[in-house]
Amino acid sequence: MTVNVQFRFRSGLPSMAFDNVRLRGSWDEQGRPSNGWTSHPMQRSRDEDGYDVFVARVPFPDGEIGTHFRWGIELDRPGIPDLWAIAAELDDEASSRRECSFHLQQGIGPQTYYLTWIGRLGANRVEKPNSSDGIRFSVWAPNARAISLVIADPAIGYVADDGTGTVATIGMRRTVDGFWSVETGEDDGLSDFDSMVGTPYMYRITRDDGSVAYRTDIWSLMQIGAGDFDPDGAVYHGSPAALDGPQSCSVVCDPKRVVLPSGQEVAAETFWVDEFVGGRTLPERLEDLVIYELHVGALGFGKAAPGTLDDAIAFVEHLSALGVNAVELLPIAEFETRANWGYGTSHFFAADQGAGGTDRLKMFVKVCHQRGIAVILDVCYNHFDPDGERAQWAYDSTDQTRNIYYWYEGRPGDYADPTGGYIDNISTGWAPRFHEEAVRQLFVSSAAFLVSVCHIDSFRLDQTSSIHQYPVLHADGRRADRAAAFGAKFLKQWTRTMRLIKPQLFLTAEDYSDWSAMTEPSLTGDGLGFDATWYGDFHHNLVEYHGGAQAQLLKNAGFGDKRALTMSSLAGALQTSARSKVVYNQSHDDCGNREGSARTAVIAVNFAPIAGETRAWAEARSRFAAAMTLPSPGTPMFFMGEEIGAQKPYRYNDFLENRENILGEADGSGAGMLSCYRDLIALSVHQDAIRSRNIAIPVVHDENRVIAFHRWNDGEDCLVVGSLNDAPFEHGYRLYSERLGDDLWEEIFNTDAKIYGGWNVGNGGGRIRATAGVLNAVLPASGVLVFRRL
Repeated sequence: MTVNVQFRFRSGLPSMAFDNVRLRGSWDEQGRPSNGWTSHPMQRSRDEDGYDVFVARVPFPDGEIGTHFRWGIELDRPGIPDLWAIAAELDDEASSRRECSFHLQQGIGPQTYYLTWIGRLGANRVEKPNSSDGIRFSVWAPNARAISLVIADPAIGYVADDGTGTVATIGMRRTVDGFWSVETGEDDGLSDFDSMVGTPYMYRITRDDGSVAYRTDIWSLMQIGAGDFDPDGAVYHGSPAALDGPQSCSVVCDPKRVVLPSGQEVAAETFWVDEFVGGRTLPERLEDLVIYELHVGALGFGKAAPGTLDDAIAFVEHLSALGVNAVELLPIAEFETRANWGYGTSHFFAADQGAGGTDRLKMFVKVCHQRGIAVILDVCYNHFDPDGERAQWAYDSTDQTRNIYYWYEGRPGDYADPTGGYIDNISTGWAPRFHEEAVRQLFVSSAAFLVSVCHIDSFRLDQTSSIHQYPVLHADGRRADRAAAFGAKFLKQWTRTMRLIKPQLFLTAEDYSDWSAMTEPSLTGDGLGFDATWYGDFHHNLVEYHGGAQAQLLKNAGFGDKRALTMSSLAGALQTSARSKVVYNQSHDDCGNREGSARTAVIAVNFAPIAGETRAWAEARSRFAAAMTLPSPGTPMFFMGEEIGAQKPYRYNDFLENRENILGEADGSGAGMLSCYRDLIALSVHQDAIRSRNIAIPVVHDENRVIAFHRWNDGEDCLVVGSLNDAPFEHGYRLYSERLGDDLWEEIFNTDAKIYGGWNVGNGGGRIRATAGVLNAVLPASGVLVFRRL
């Protein structure tokens, strides 16, 4: 007699470029335990929700009932063979093994590994071969006594704590893994999927203590609110659009359809058919990127309200003319209030409705792709929306230890304040419960959705140090090592899943741990799997860092005296930037939000009024900063507005009042700076030597404030020379480097050119002969030259 076991591998994605998918398990050909794992081919099929699923059936002798077996999935991707497709590690902080397991028993059900949980939770289509497709609502609430699906009045878009706003209430059944579900055919109130698209809904949850709470669908694809108002549980009779998204109703959406600005609906396949036109292609290597960091809310120049994705779509023409090939959006997933940076996410699948929603995000991506610009999304997994009353907070229990989305250590009685068991991690909220697969899958699956449905090219993870390094107990600041260990496990699972889904994704992290594992492979190794980490010290050495020991070159140059500058510190930062770093002269955090920080032009003259001669120095030093960043061996990035010499602070709480009219300034007082950035970007993108990781720094002089570094690739060699001296070296500056040889060098770029607003000091674009490694070049004050070997 045998026991037949079905094994399933489900990606949760509509289709995957997986080849030769095979089951591997700890048994021999006869189904008996073995240290040498056997392999079984798996057949591609489709599940009832229309997703790919790979299936294999294995017979085991009934004499092995009770035996513990281990198994996993191996597959090939085009050009990448033998990938282990189990992304999650065992829930054991001491183990990094990636495998599934089961005890053989009679009547055992299918053994399934879910790469993502897309289609398992939320409001999803259920395919019906001979009738209209149905709909299934599923929610994870393991502690709930009972749950009902609440259909809301679309004219209100909100359900009060007393139930006002409810149109229908439909009971849900507990299934597996803490899931509750109801679908078409189980209740007369549920019709076919297409008929229910656009329906607002919530969940009425009877929590473990008998209390009742109304909660949104954390896996929803849309929240109805596009405003700022939170009724806080009271009866509401206003407009749905005026509601704040995290508290308003969730909405049934069809990801296979796209709603155009005209209101017309088209199939997703039709929408994307002209995604790439005119032969434009996206950059293929991290080294090739020049990143423009953009906050959608800070657009909308001349309007009172925050900018929207429509404003961002209109702004793409500026990005294209500027020449950048990647744009990084601050978080755009649903967050509280309109005027917000977006780092307190409540619903990770839903683009913020106030910004325009998910379909507008797709339009932005397509417009960027049509111009050869990759789209990077900033995502925040280190904390949830601090005001998560109808989102993650106390979802199905008032017991602190059962607060299912948040990490809690011990028992409430262990602390003077019951909140003492939560985990702080130097972010604006308590740490997620990374030891829970359902929480990890919220982040993993939402990113997979953004890649597969919205065609996102890259992610930047906010403050990953908070996830794997900073966790401490809220009560007394003791290290929370288990939380940190599971944070690292989550990051590895996330990057592994992304690599399986789309190997060419660019994955970067804001991480200040200096942990080498961050950029070591995760799918084929035990690293955390990122391509690069943000390198804050590059900015701190180049521009400023209040209270820090870094060089702060522009800040110190701004004193206008003859003090020596530690160019040697910048040299060290340039060397380090070659090691998988994203470098920037400004990021969103450094333009005024942090004490002592400000826009580059303001720092460059130590907050003096920028007018007349002071403006000339502010712009010259700003051009210096850009010309150190863009030709560096790191992946260069700059924040919106730097290209026109922005001066107003960019802060979390008042960015609307300080918006720079970037498009207006581009044709006015910012035209010179814009031209400089445009030419620097072209140099960075088109010179292979600049986009290599190779760097040698033969000249560093702190007293003279001079630095020179080589950038080269096969057959091409460039020399970048920068001076922050307050006077030009009009009679030449002797540069020595063995790489200069006895060759002819041509000046191909000068930040001091008149067209950029400079004093036009330099070598006139001429050719200079190096002799025995010595090049004598005229250097402008606070300027940068680039020479190319002929």
